Amino acid sequence: MVSPAARAGGPRPLNILLVRVSSLGDVLHNLPMVADIARHCPDANIDWVVEEGFVSLVRQNGRVRNIIPFALRRWRKSLGKPGTRAEMKAFWRRLREQQYDYVFDTQGLLKTGAIMGMARVVKGGRKVGLANGSEGSGYEGVSRIFHSESVPTDPRTHAVARGRLVAGAALGYSVDTPADFGLPALDAGAPRPDWMPAEPYAVYFHGTARDAKKWPAQHWIELGRQLAPMPILLPWGSAKEKAEAEQLAAGLPNARLLPKLSMAEAVLLARHAALAVGVDTGLTHIAAAFTVPTVEIYVDSPRWKTEGNWSPKIINLGDQGAPPGVAEVAAAAKSLLA
Repeated sequence: MVSPAARAGGPRPLNILLVRVSSLGDVLHNLPMVADIARHCPDANIDWVVEEGFVSLVRQNGRVRNIIPFALRRWRKSLGKPGTRAEMKAFWRRLREQQYDYVFDTQGLLKTGAIMGMARVVKGGRKVGLANGSEGSGYEGVSRIFHSESVPTDPRTHAVARGRLVAGAALGYSVDTPADFGLPALDAGAPRPDWMPAEPYAVYFHGTARDAKKWPAQHWIELGRQLAPMPILLPWGSAKEKAEAEQLAAGLPNARLLPKLSMAEAVLLARHAALAVGVDTGLTHIAAAFTVPTVEIYVDSPRWKTEGNWSPKIINLGDQGAPPGVAEVAAAAKSLLA
């Protein structure tokens, strides 16, 4: 396949833009695209448009050259204010500073398609996106109007594989290696924040926006008792999740309720853990991406879509409508700690 760079009189490095703005788990699952592109196009410059709250996560991957923050979640609350309009204009200018050989939209929404539409490409450059969504996704077919090429995928393609397959189809390579998230190795000697214990700890990623995906509180408590005396750290991200964490802490003498953490601090919490146990939520998947020993609990979401399948340190339990019991999760946790 002849690249736009070659057609433009190269050789020169490809300039590639990834558009994946949210949510936490989806942004994380898009990271292996970067390693694939870098492996097959080692001189490529890779930029990324992402919601401002997830910039710290993308920054963990050293192969991303420029991160272009997008703040629609905040902007839509104050569209009439001059400061907001100025930020939106600055985003538009930043987006259009570079001409790209390839722009990839792997989210498939009208808003991400519109970002793709605003991005500039070189003569012969390509704007590539998904031809279809996966089962249960929020895919919006209207996003295809911004594509020069739409790549079909099986409706049951894993969340990590979708973006990888789109890039591979456009750039002419096969996706045949385990997912590489490009995340840095843990620096065990780095100073720890005050809220993080010095001894090995487990973390419960118990909170999620959809109640149906949660595991019962009594299950968490019984599991913690079986893991005692190991400290159990309990993060939270909303008033409701804090109340739920307080309920768990009240039943577990070895549990510690954490202060509210920033996204960067939550990532630090996940990567330093000796064990992570969590439901189908972004922070659980972050722990798995760092190959922290992780038990993923599926209660009311399909396991095929996001299960950690790139490391033996990840054990996936349950499935949509068939959650695991305490004994099963405890056995998995103890096996990872052995």
